[in-house]
Amino acid sequence: MLSWIFLFSLVTGNFGRYLGIPYLFLDPEYLNQTNFFTFFIMGMMISGYSTGFNITCYISDGHRFSFVGALPNPFRKFCLNNSVLPITFLVTYIFKIVHFQLNNQYASAWNVILYILGLIGGYVFMWGLFNLYFHFTQKDVFKYVVCRVDDKIKNNIGITRATAMNKLDIAMKQQVRVDNYFYSLFKIKKIDPSEKDFYDKRTILQVFDQNQFNLVVIELLIFALVIILGIFKDYPAFQFPAAASLLIFLTILVMISGAFSFWFGNWSLTVTVLLFVSINYMVGEKWFTNSYFAFGLDYNTPPVEYSIPKLNSLNDSVNIVQSKAQTISILENWKKKFGKTRAPKIVFICVSGGGKRASIWTFAALQRADSLTHGNLMKQSILITGASGGLIGASYFRELILRSQKDKNIRPYSAKYITNISNDNLNPLFFSLLANDLFVGLNKFEFAGKTYPRDRGYTFEQQLNIDTDGFMDKTLLDYKEPETSATIPMIIFSPTIVNDGRKLYISSQNVSYLNSEILNFPLYQNSKLSGVDFQKLFVNHDSEQLRFLSALRMSATFPYITPSTTLPSTPPIQIVDAGLSDNFGISDAVRFVYVMRDWIANNTAGIIIVSIRDSPKLNHISEAESSSIVSSIMQPISSVYNNLENFQDISNDNQIGFAKTWFDGPIDRIDIQYLLTDDEPSNRDSLGLNTSRASLSWRLTRGEKEGLIETLDSPPNQQSFERLKRLLK
Repeated sequence: MLSWIFLFSLVTGNFGRYLGIPYLFLDPEYLNQTNFFTFFIMGMMISGYSTGFNITCYISDGHRFSFVGALPNPFRKFCLNNSVLPITFLVTYIFKIVHFQLNNQYASAWNVILYILGLIGGYVFMWGLFNLYFHFTQKDVFKYVVCRVDDKIKNNIGITRATAMNKLDIAMKQQVRVDNYFYSLFKIKKIDPSEKDFYDKRTILQVFDQNQFNLVVIELLIFALVIILGIFKDYPAFQFPAAASLLIFLTILVMISGAFSFWFGNWSLTVTVLLFVSINYMVGEKWFTNSYFAFGLDYNTPPVEYSIPKLNSLNDSVNIVQSKAQTISILENWKKKFGKTRAPKIVFICVSGGGKRASIWTFAALQRADSLTHGNLMKQSILITGASGGLIGASYFRELILRSQKDKNIRPYSAKYITNISNDNLNPLFFSLLANDLFVGLNKFEFAGKTYPRDRGYTFEQQLNIDTDGFMDKTLLDYKEPETSATIPMIIFSPTIVNDGRKLYISSQNVSYLNSEILNFPLYQNSKLSGVDFQKLFVNHDSEQLRFLSALRMSATFPYITPSTTLPSTPPIQIVDAGLSDNFGISDAVRFVYVMRDWIANNTAGIIIVSIRDSPKLNHISEAESSSIVSSIMQPISSVYNNLENFQDISNDNQIGFAKTWFDGPIDRIDIQYLLTDDEPSNRDSLGLNTSRASLSWRLTRGEKEGLIETLDSPPNQQSFERLKRLLK
């Protein structure tokens, strides 16, 4: 029942709306398209889930309706009379699809009809297959086979016929009153007195035998499907819609819960808790824990020590001064691009995280801004910082700029690149959550001369690689020369280290200088370093060979979706999303400016910080809502989570404000913002779903993608573009 409540909450938009989970059901994608076949798959999965639900109910409670055992095709009769929830869900789902496709996706009436026909067709097709199977299981020969196999199953799991008889006796004492029932879809029949008191143990045991075996067979078929899809998961044709994967998982969950209920009776809850505690302990002892790798790193070399003394040795004055000198040479090369003309302004591009929404928004904003400034934005940019999806979009645009300098067929402002980066990343990831961990270690791939398992991190990177035409399938080393020559701006990734909250600075360059503030207090021994230079720490593990896509993935470790990466250190470093410490990249840009402040003041006309953010900077202040007991308990935690971006904005504004006291030159800030808010009533359709603001997800609907691009034309953003043009002139 909880699973049904969960599904109803999803399709009605009452759960997971902010993350875009309802859209996975209302607009499912398969091979980056929503069509008849996509909904056909969804219909099959819903039918499979409904059948699993009916089998579980029949095994657990079917004997409370003993008259069913006297009817022909008893299981079919039970399913028909137990179909209130499945039919109600299907009708509700169809209603929501029609409204969403017409009002949000602007689909034609003909396409919507095709979608519904696909859904119903898939449901009926799977229902027909199950009915064909159940038809043959009624045969005497098959009954004999069922009983023989079922006996073996019972012997293996310790269930005897005495157990079954005991449950039957209990069930007979708790019969549910039934006066009428559906004999067929269009025929209601009253129970005969002879049927009402029917209780033949032999017949009911046959029914029990048959349907317990059906339960096992269907579970095995589902697991076989998961295994087949998992083995071939890297092929797009085997990557089912994310919502279909969720339905497969729920089907397995419901059927296992029914099996537990039957096997252990009143002890099922106790056994479930004990099993959870046992598995939790074994995972804690690393019996089943999978480590996710950063591809390109050498994990065969003994792990490096990760400790305070080690960090202090990597950030001594010699390393900091040396890394600063190397970056000064990059700044000199940047300056040479402008000849002996008037000193230009130096640009820092700071992009926010936010999944696919931030990727598309950042890429589209950079396209528009660079085009309007005739290429001067990227020409005058020295550094790109940020988090998650924003850095994916910025990295892709930077790569296109680099390639366009040698290949005139590459046009960075082309709309096709927005289409590429808009493709769905969630379907393969979601299915990996279901099946991938079963096959970690079985399938391998090679990168930079090293072999790694095709884990969930690999799935994310491969889909990203496909979306970006394979352009960024490089190492950090591949970007070192074009960054050193200032052909393209540098990028510094700063994912957060779970172990201690520090940032892990990942760059093609040596960036130890980002900790240079400790040189201001040489006699103070308790300076807590804010970041760790990845290149320095893992120099013996081929740090320069890190796959660039892995760096992007580590910076975009979306909770519960993209796995946390483990690095070869003692203790092992665990990585989470860069947005945890600064979702906007402002703090890293300010740290860079602080280190290079003298050079920037003497060689430029000032600083421009271009902040491309997928959320409004000055959002409206919400009214305090009346608190329930639960919300009052959760308030201390929820307030921190809900205001995390506000905390970061305030801290970043303070840092830039303080920068005016130590930087001798003008500092200009330009915000390009995705301004629409979730809470505007005009932005909601009749279902209560948001029609304008894109969800925080790795997969967006067509309406969300179009809405993102249209927002670039909002008056505040147009003013920002005009101001940027004037500053870069």
